[in-house]
Amino acid sequence: MRIPLAEGMPAGSIGARSPNGPVPHDGHSGYGNRMPAERTTKPTDSEAARRRAAAPRMAGASVHASLASEIGQRIVRGDYPPGTILPNEVKWSETFEVSRSAVREAIKMLAAKSLLVSRPKVGSWVEPKERWNLLDRDVLGWYAASPDQEKFLRTVQEFRRIIEPEAAALAARRRRAPQMAAISEACAELSRASSIQERTLADTRFHLAILRASGNDLLNPLGVMIESALNHLFSFVSGAMQDHGRSQSLPEEIERSIRLRRPKAAREAVHQLLACNDEAIEKSRK
Repeated sequence: MRIPLAEGMPAGSIGARSPNGPVPHDGHSGYGNRMPAERTTKPTDSEAARRRAAAPRMAGASVHASLASEIGQRIVRGDYPPGTILPNEVKWSETFEVSRSAVREAIKMLAAKSLLVSRPKVGSWVEPKERWNLLDRDVLGWYAASPDQEKFLRTVQEFRRIIEPEAAALAARRRRAPQMAAISEACAELSRASSIQERTLADTRFHLAILRASGNDLLNPLGVMIESALNHLFSFVSGAMQDHGRSQSLPEEIERSIRLRRPKAAREAVHQLLACNDEAIEKSRK
């Protein structure tokens, strides 16, 4: 359950970046210089109990990872815009009922993903979006779950359009027998899939197998990094697409073109598949 961000936070715990660095934020109505009134009374027992009930439960050895995920999701979905000073270590510890050492580890994890930066006597603040490591598996997952899902899906489609047609053409030229077998097997699994989950998993395996068969040493690790993005995209497309017959015929055409070593046909089939996916995303808006 989400905790109201301004509830119980001390004055100046949330802020925005000015040309000279982070400045206080009023926590309610956009960036500004107005400081909220200092809370001079301690929260009542009922208020404290309500916050404890609302806080996500985090237990076990990976409590810092769970905390990093919770804070990371809030950053990516826009609860804390770029430039915002985050609550301090004590406040996070109280909010989620975790140790301060767990908070420190969570902040380190998010800093490693370039979501935030910390400075002594200043605290931690959110980095500009262009600095975020969007190829990180966790960040991609949080991005995919953010409110602006359509923007995410179109971003993934643009990325695929840059990469996949030429990867398929390279695979048609370079694929080896074991790589071709993996492509064909994933295509067959896609045809047999009886649920959105099965289709999604088979679809992702199919496209990753093509990247591996391209013979380019950079495309294979790139595919691994964007696997979660492909999963989200294919899950959405499978649910939105009405003509599954056409959506299956195109992967089969890609598989056939690679198997018969026809680079131009493979490239064209991928372009058609991407256009089909675009249509499914567009229709979902209506």
